Amino acid sequence: MQNFLARAMIMVPVLMLSSFARAQAPPQSSGTPSKSSEIKDHKGLPPICQGEANRFNCASAKVEGTKDEPAVDFWGRPVTPPAQGQKSAPASRHDLSGTWQVDGADEFGFRIIGVFGAGSMPSDGYPEHEPPYTKEGLEAYHHNKPVFGMTAVPAAQTNDPLDKFCDPPGFPRDDLHRLDSIELLQTPQQVVVLYPRDKHWRVIWADGRELPKDPDPTWDGYSAGKWVDDTTFVVQTNGTDERTWLDNAGRPHSDALRVEERFHRVDHDHMQLTVTLDDPKMYTKPWVALDKQPFKLMPPDFSLNETRCSPSELANYDSLVSTPIVK
Repeated sequence: MQNFLARAMIMVPVLMLSSFARAQAPPQSSGTPSKSSEIKDHKGLPPICQGEANRFNCASAKVEGTKDEPAVDFWGRPVTPPAQGQKSAPASRHDLSGTWQVDGADEFGFRIIGVFGAGSMPSDGYPEHEPPYTKEGLEAYHHNKPVFGMTAVPAAQTNDPLDKFCDPPGFPRDDLHRLDSIELLQTPQQVVVLYPRDKHWRVIWADGRELPKDPDPTWDGYSAGKWVDDTTFVVQTNGTDERTWLDNAGRPHSDALRVEERFHRVDHDHMQLTVTLDDPKMYTKPWVALDKQPFKLMPPDFSLNETRCSPSELANYDSLVSTPIVK
């Protein structure tokens, strides 16, 4: 029931406002390749959140001076905020273990990453946030019908495999859509990533193996990582199932997708994650989907919230909310 209520809270305002008339025209060509360094420091809400009675019910920007600490964890236990004014200890060598929560909010005011698409390239109406599509990539993008972003449709009309069928999000959508917290566990051979969404996990091999040359596709692909310095763990992933979407805005990928993750532990209490996508069939050049996304270390007894995609709850939501609205 928790997942149903959360979905309803997000989707009802989206469905009711302006019947999803497009705020701006979607991209019509591959355009100029975007570079993370060229993205402007936008002020205020992005174009998609302006006009038309704020059709997406975008979150308000954070108020200066407010704190974003959870009051309780999933067990209802109070969470003690970190002491103020104390400098964090240095990062341990070759250690990412712990529970990490997204630190700060995106341009829409949301703390959860990827409501409107990849964190550094949201589908928000700014031209520099459109990935550098190939012709094939642009055609695939327009075939997808997301519930959020510049090409959004009512939920009853989506073909998002996650929202329509409760398919696994797959990778890299695990990193790029509704990422709030992750837990990292380490052994000498592996780094295991625990995602609270769908109680999902993936294994990153750290034993020196190479990625497979001709892999059978899987939801999460094949991941191998190595330490490039004392505090930076770089992961390469291939072999992802092309039925999955990259993000919540319906960006596509092919079987040629290669993903690089850079986990950089800044100090004991802070980490950054950068995700770069390279898919020559769909995009004319690699592009940065997350750029040094900050995370903060949570207390060792912090318990992650559970969210799952339940087919029965999804069917109930569709019958009560999304289908009646478009009739």
